[in-house]
Amino acid sequence: MSHEHNCTKKDCDAHHHDHDHGHEHEHGEGENRTFIIIKLIVSAVLFAAALVCEHVFDLNTVSLILCISAFIAAGTDVIIEAVKEIFHKNPFNECLLMSVASIGAFLTKNYMEAAAVMILYNLGELLQDIAVDKSRDSIMDLIDIVPKKAEVLRDGNIVEIPASEIREGDIMTVKPGRNVPADGVIIKGASSFDTSALTGESYPRDLGEGDEVISGFLALDGEITVMATAGYDNSAAVRIRSLIEGAEARKAKTESFISKFAKIYTPVVVGAAVVIAVIPPLFDSQWSEWIHRALTFLVTSCPCALVISVPLTFFAGIGAASKKGILIKGAEHMEVLSKTRIYAFDKTGTLTKGTFRVSKINAVNDEKELINTACSAERHSDHPLAKAVCRLEHEISETKDLTEIPGYGVTCVIDEEICAVGNAKLMRRYGIEADQSRTTAVHVCRGGRYLGSIEVEDEIKDNAKEAVKELGSLGAEKTVMLSGDTENTAAAVAELIGINDVKAQLLPENKVEEIELLTKEGIVTYVGDGINDAAVLARADVGISMGALGSDAAIEAADIVLTDDNIGKLPKAVKICKKTVRIAWQNIIFAIAVKAAVLVLSAVGVPNMMWLAVFADTGVALLCAANALRAMK
Repeated sequence: MSHEHNCTKKDCDAHHHDHDHGHEHEHGEGENRTFIIIKLIVSAVLFAAALVCEHVFDLNTVSLILCISAFIAAGTDVIIEAVKEIFHKNPFNECLLMSVASIGAFLTKNYMEAAAVMILYNLGELLQDIAVDKSRDSIMDLIDIVPKKAEVLRDGNIVEIPASEIREGDIMTVKPGRNVPADGVIIKGASSFDTSALTGESYPRDLGEGDEVISGFLALDGEITVMATAGYDNSAAVRIRSLIEGAEARKAKTESFISKFAKIYTPVVVGAAVVIAVIPPLFDSQWSEWIHRALTFLVTSCPCALVISVPLTFFAGIGAASKKGILIKGAEHMEVLSKTRIYAFDKTGTLTKGTFRVSKINAVNDEKELINTACSAERHSDHPLAKAVCRLEHEISETKDLTEIPGYGVTCVIDEEICAVGNAKLMRRYGIEADQSRTTAVHVCRGGRYLGSIEVEDEIKDNAKEAVKELGSLGAEKTVMLSGDTENTAAAVAELIGINDVKAQLLPENKVEEIELLTKEGIVTYVGDGINDAAVLARADVGISMGALGSDAAIEAADIVLTDDNIGKLPKAVKICKKTVRIAWQNIIFAIAVKAAVLVLSAVGVPNMMWLAVFADTGVALLCAANALRAMK
């Protein structure tokens, strides 16, 4: 609520439309908040003075005047806003409920209760607003990592310009202690970088000439010169900031439930209050008593705790995940991930490092001849397997008639002998039946002689097995690897990691088909590297992109982005989502239970319930807000 009066400027409407208690955060801060606090102190002092005058000095008239003054100080703006909202066709809001209850208390000569309702309501709203601001500020601090100014080379001179004016190709200077303003490549110098704000990494990352840097990286020790590979608006940290700021607007199903609940609940309780105030007095003529019960019923009925705490919980959870380098686009994805029972994974770049190394050399006779022939033929190829083979120690022979055959390998002539280096299918062309090992193998024949094979494997990520095992303990019932590799290679990797099922030799469109089949079995989360898997990421119930900080395709297609390629962050993301959803439901159940109890007590006529009714509204809301902030940890 806007705290000029704790219920101004769209706030009561926001209870039922934006569901964030109207905490727009441009109000309730700075001078405005100071005014609110002063006003609250004045009304509290007047109320305390009224109590003293009535109970110590027996000055009832003075006490009444002080009570009215306290009520005016605390409640005038609330009443004005309630009237405005009636004209804005949103009559069933908290401002109206509080106004009716407090005015009714005056009319039934419960002056102290009338003033207390407004003062306690204002106090609760102020504390809630501070709690929400604390949550938002912590997240804004986290994502405010892009400098507003940048030093760039213009017309031969280094000049300072607004960072928003950086364009692709600009040459930027980044000094120690400053953040990189835009994505780029280091062309001069070296430095250690604090990347924790973006990736969650605790250790500095050492980068030098030729290495890529991302906007938001903090240079720690050396001055560097960077050529921008993207303009300011397209830089990773700027896109991430927009992603996080926009995440709050995307509502989870739990939030949608609260939205619908509040819209139905409020008019129902108003109707119930009218029934309580009108029907029983027709039989016993106790109009004052039953009106007071109805007013207490109204105060209790405010859905304050629900409409604040649930969005706040998810917002806090998104902030907690961001601190770990886990960017969640919206609250609904947290809820779906918390319920996931089936996880599907891409292989290369997700479960494996995507960098190949030679694991075994199988020479028929001469190992040296095998290696030299393979490396001589492969040295001009850009294929990852060829590069892995050529890292072996070797001697180069002159080659002629070099031909690369896509999907098979390469052929050439060395010392007048025809050589073929590639897969088993290529060997069959030369009449050689090569064994297909469980790992990827580069086979070599020369002059019709089979020299042997060099087995190459994609290194499994250090924590891949542990991450998959931990997902099992978090409720995963099925894990599937979707790979474009051969069945033997994919099966070997899956067995080492502990994946339940393998689908191999898949094209991107085949992966989409497999995901569609899996979704018939339950909620599916797909984890990919975000470059070649955009369609699959978009099709899964939750798409999680690995290490795709600079990839537009990943940011767009994925629902959750892990800012580096640490698969170990996946279980952390699941834990955060489960905890966040659990806290949201704790708040819902607690708020409804307390309100239900107080509603029943007030309806049956338990005396002095107005004070408890105020607690059931603002007190419970404050407790729920405090509980919601646990999701930040």
